[in-house]
Amino acid sequence: MKYLKRCIYGLALVFFSILNLQCKPEKKKEAVETETVVTKDVTIEKRSFGETPEKEKVAIYTLKNTNGIEINIMTYGGIITSLKTPNKKGISEDIVLGYNSLDEYIKSSPYFGAIIGRYGNRIAKGKFKIDGKTYTLATNDGENHLHGGLKGFDKVVWSASEETTDNSASLILSYLSKDMEEGYPGNIDVTVTYTLTNENTLEIAYQATTDKTTVVNLTQHSYFNLSGDFSKSILDQQVQINADTYIPVDQTLIPTGELATVEGTPFDFRTMKTIGKDIEVANDQLKKGLGFDHCWVLNNQNIGMRFAAKAYDPTSGRVLEVTTDEPGIQFYSGNFLDGTLPSKNGGTYAHRSGFCLETQHYPDSPNQKDFPTTILKPGKVYNSKTSFKFYVKKE
Repeated sequence: MKYLKRCIYGLALVFFSILNLQCKPEKKKEAVETETVVTKDVTIEKRSFGETPEKEKVAIYTLKNTNGIEINIMTYGGIITSLKTPNKKGISEDIVLGYNSLDEYIKSSPYFGAIIGRYGNRIAKGKFKIDGKTYTLATNDGENHLHGGLKGFDKVVWSASEETTDNSASLILSYLSKDMEEGYPGNIDVTVTYTLTNENTLEIAYQATTDKTTVVNLTQHSYFNLSGDFSKSILDQQVQINADTYIPVDQTLIPTGELATVEGTPFDFRTMKTIGKDIEVANDQLKKGLGFDHCWVLNNQNIGMRFAAKAYDPTSGRVLEVTTDEPGIQFYSGNFLDGTLPSKNGGTYAHRSGFCLETQHYPDSPNQKDFPTTILKPGKVYNSKTSFKFYVKKE
């Protein structure tokens, strides 16, 4: 009898022990699920990044998604100071040229990572007319006006706010450019929204309104090196541009007014090819640009957002894909980088160590009657959107 009682007692202990073990994982699982619900997938954080000589405080915002993409954007110039993406081994590296400090950007910068405005690209001799009245701008690129003038949107401090969802984080930058600032008419209210998503896309939305007829052409001026190694040239990286025609320029890089076919020229990027393949070919246009520094006329302009360009680095496997609703894209092969500007990673930025894909209207449009208009009138809204998608090709 004593033996039977001991057996019953022992079996009861085993039963309750098993029951207890089965219950514990359920509690742990419930806690994990609750934590996942409250955790945001894409985050945005703010920190101080110094102040300008005019004592304006500058902040830098870090946007991160769950796939290893991390973007730093500062309120001075709306500049993307770094953009880290994984390579085919899963290692995240910075793929945009820039500096480590605000002072370096203020001292000298070839528009690294900046918002460009009021007018991206060149305006001939710094002059244009609206309703018969001539407006005169600074000539800061030889005899021409470039990228908004002496103090364009790349050199002002923008106001900032944040928005987040479970799948995206947005930095909303705003700036009021006053009437006749840099010679442009009208008080123009500008908003640029950077949005990072968990689909590994950086979306850039531009919006502007004015109280007086003016011209507007906004773009983003990041220099990419998809290798993640700024000591390397970009000549072995590949580019595709969805354009059958491009815009030839004169000696000062102002459009001649012609739209020329890319077929049979070094400007044919309709299929992927290395940047360096034709860049040294004897060609009058390459000579004038010291390489590629031209605007391509994007195909299918009547359908809004569509594929514009793609870049690929075979060594890292990184791919950058550009979509836009803009009519053109300026492809620039870093021709004026000359080894004098300090690199974030030590050393300097050598010739052709970065390339730009700037979605925009055509250069000198205010003076070219056959180009799409860049006029913005009171009561109308300027809207433009471009997205940069990042992924890895493992082949």
